[in-house]
Amino acid sequence: MARFTLPRDIYYGRGALDELKNLQGKKAIIVVGGGSMKRFGFLDRVVANLKEAGMETKLFEGVEPDPSVETVMKGAAAMREFEPDWIVSIGGGSPIDAAKAMWAFYEYPETKFEDLITPFKFPTLRTKAKFAAIPSTSGTATEVTAFSVITDYQKGIKYPLADFNITPDVAIVDPDLADTMPQTLTAHTGMDALTHAIEAYVSTLHTPFTDPLALKAIHMVFDYLPASYEGDKNAREQMHYGQCLAGMAFTNALLGIVHSMAHKTGAVFSTGHIVHGCANAMYLPYVIQYNAKEPEAKKRYAEIAQSVGLTGSEDELVSKLCGKIDEFNAKLNIPKTLKEFGIKEDEFKEKLSTFAANAVGDACTGSNPRSITPKEMEKLFTAIYYGDKVDF
Repeated sequence: MARFTLPRDIYYGRGALDELKNLQGKKAIIVVGGGSMKRFGFLDRVVANLKEAGMETKLFEGVEPDPSVETVMKGAAAMREFEPDWIVSIGGGSPIDAAKAMWAFYEYPETKFEDLITPFKFPTLRTKAKFAAIPSTSGTATEVTAFSVITDYQKGIKYPLADFNITPDVAIVDPDLADTMPQTLTAHTGMDALTHAIEAYVSTLHTPFTDPLALKAIHMVFDYLPASYEGDKNAREQMHYGQCLAGMAFTNALLGIVHSMAHKTGAVFSTGHIVHGCANAMYLPYVIQYNAKEPEAKKRYAEIAQSVGLTGSEDELVSKLCGKIDEFNAKLNIPKTLKEFGIKEDEFKEKLSTFAANAVGDACTGSNPRSITPKEMEKLFTAIYYGDKVDF
């Protein structure tokens, strides 16, 4: 038996943010990141709409990019003090992911972070609060997913938390918010969405329910991301919907080793953070080459390539799909290799065996279409560092 889970309600379209005034409850805590939602006036609209709904509100501000365990615990403490019956999070993936984890610790204060790392082992939520998510970026799709990524900076590891319990009750997908994204963020989040959709389509857990969503999302990214990158508002709107479709696919089909690798290298190098979407964009063509050695995966990559108008044999289609992704990365100013990104060679070699082993152990590896050993993962990362062809 399989399961397919999405939020109960998804409101979309320009002005959908005002649907908040129809929520029913007494208290809402609003979890938000830096200052952009405040600067653009969206936070004030959230507060006004919730007050019109008759709710008392409290802000929890300052969730950092790639939120930490410490931030999650502070937010949960604020929730226990305020006792909201709605958790509303607005912003990029980081504040929404953080709020999902806070939710668990609000309802179950005795839970330890380590208890939540095992996929699909969360306690039953909604004993105290429901959850509404409002994305401002077009990539993570955390507003419709059963996932949250939290970083343990002491260990230098990102942990993907996974459980259908943390799928939001309400998602508000309002493209007005996406219009405010800077160009680099548009590029990284867009390629994150493409990676979600491609990995969902080739996942060992793909289904007839997830395949159409994944393919439609792939088409929308290829059709609209370049114009969205240049600031076209219609393209921004379509990308906001396309990334949401990709999220619907991967929350039910799961992901693969592109995400495993991005999770375990994002915070590991002294030269600075590798932003998640940028890491996914760099790693994706190499992982396709690796996975395509498995016949069923090759067939499904070829189906993706055919669906976006590419032609040829299966091998040619896989190669052309990688080439199309490379072209997009070049247009979006995303490096082709980890060396080009600026990772120091000696540090890469020193840490390689550790982060390769961590990537193999990541929760996303289990649904990858081709199995991988730590030694093979080292070879794959080495190919990505130098830009070599993956032929093993």
